Amino acid sequence: MSRWSERVHEIFKPQLAEKAVLVGIHHRASGSEVQQSLAELHFLAESAGASVIATVVQKSGPPRPSHLIGKGKLAEIAAQLQENDGNLVIFDDDLSPAQVRNLETDLETKVIDRSILILDIFARRARTTEAKTQVELAQMKYLYPRLTHRWTHFSKQYGGIGTKGPGETQLEVDRRLVAQRIKKLTAALDRIDREREAQRKGRRDLFKIALVGYTNAGKSTLFNLLTRAHVFADNRLFSTLDPTTRVLYLPGEGRTLLTDTIGFIRKLPAQLIASFRATLAQIGDAALLLHVVDCSPPDVRRQWDEVEKTLSEIGASPIDRLTVLNKIDLLGGSSPPPTSTFTDDADLVAISATEKIGISALLDRLSYYHRRWKARTGSRVSPVWGLRLNSGLRPADQEE
Repeated sequence: MSRWSERVHEIFKPQLAEKAVLVGIHHRASGSEVQQSLAELHFLAESAGASVIATVVQKSGPPRPSHLIGKGKLAEIAAQLQENDGNLVIFDDDLSPAQVRNLETDLETKVIDRSILILDIFARRARTTEAKTQVELAQMKYLYPRLTHRWTHFSKQYGGIGTKGPGETQLEVDRRLVAQRIKKLTAALDRIDREREAQRKGRRDLFKIALVGYTNAGKSTLFNLLTRAHVFADNRLFSTLDPTTRVLYLPGEGRTLLTDTIGFIRKLPAQLIASFRATLAQIGDAALLLHVVDCSPPDVRRQWDEVEKTLSEIGASPIDRLTVLNKIDLLGGSSPPPTSTFTDDADLVAISATEKIGISALLDRLSYYHRRWKARTGSRVSPVWGLRLNSGLRPADQEE
C-alpha cells in the first residue's frame, strides 16, 4: 500500500470493533426526532463495525462554534470514554475541520461525523468499478477541505531536485494530489455518464420503472420477487449501491424494465448525491417510481419525507409515483398507515415482499400505469410476451 493510500485508509477505514460514544444535538428538532436520528446513527455505527458504549445529547443552547457542544457535555463524553475504554466519538451532525481538531485535542481520541460514517459504509459495500469510483470521488471531495489537521507531518518542508519543488509543504502536496485524484475520478464518471446515456437511448420505447426508497426498506427483496433475479438483499443499510435492471413482463401489457436503485437516508452527504449522478439518472429516466416504504417503524412518515425530499433535489418530483407499503407482516395484525400519513393524493399498495402478500394488487397497479403510459406516448410495444405467464412473472433477462 502506498503512502497516500495509507493516509486515505486512515480516515475512511477505521479499525473494527471500535468503542464509540454517539453525540446528538437537540437544536431546532423535537426530542423524538433527535432520538430517532440517534437510533439510526447507532445502526450505522454497528454497520461500520463499531460497538456503541454510550449516547450523549446536547439539549440546551445553540451549537458552539468551537466544539458544537458545551464544556459540560465534553466532560461527560470524556468520562464515558474513560469508563468504557472508548476510542471513537461519532457526531450525528456535520463537523467543521476546526471543530474536529478541537474535539480530538480535548478528548484525545478520534472524532468523526455522520457523513464520514456513511462514506465509510459505502466504501465497504462498493463492489463494482463504478460504485468504487463514485464512492472514492465522494470521499476525496469530503477530504479536500479537511486536510488541515489529519497528519502531523503537514508542517514539514520538502524541496530539492526530483521532489516537489522548493518550499512546498506536505499539506500543499496532499491538496495537489487530492485535486488531481478528483479530476481523474470525475473524468471516469463522465465516461460512465456517456455509457449510461447510450444505454438509455436504446430503451426509450420501453416502459421503465425505478424502485426508490429509504435504505433497508426492502427494495431489493421486492425486485428479486418481481423479476426472479438474484440481487443481494439483506437486513442491513446500503446493501445496493449499483443500479440493476431486469425485464418484467406484466400480464397483457408487454415488456417493461424494472431498476433497483440505491437507498436514501437522512442527512445523506451531498458529496454522495453528486458522485452518484450516473446512478441517480436511472431514476430521472423512469416513467414510474415505486416508492418502497417500510411501514413497520413509528417514523414511517419521516422516512417517506426524506426520500421525497431527495427525489425533489435530483429533479424527479414530476415523475408518476406509486407508494408501496412493504413489510405489513411486521405490523402484528394492525392495518398499514392510512393515505393521510403521506399525502391525500398518494397512490398506495400494501404488500409484504418476503411473505408475497399483496403482489397481485401491485401488478394490477403497474399494469394500469403501463396502459396509461402507452396511451400518453402512443407506444406500440407488443403485448405478446406478457401473456406467457398468468402471474406476470417470468425469469429475468439481463438488460445489457
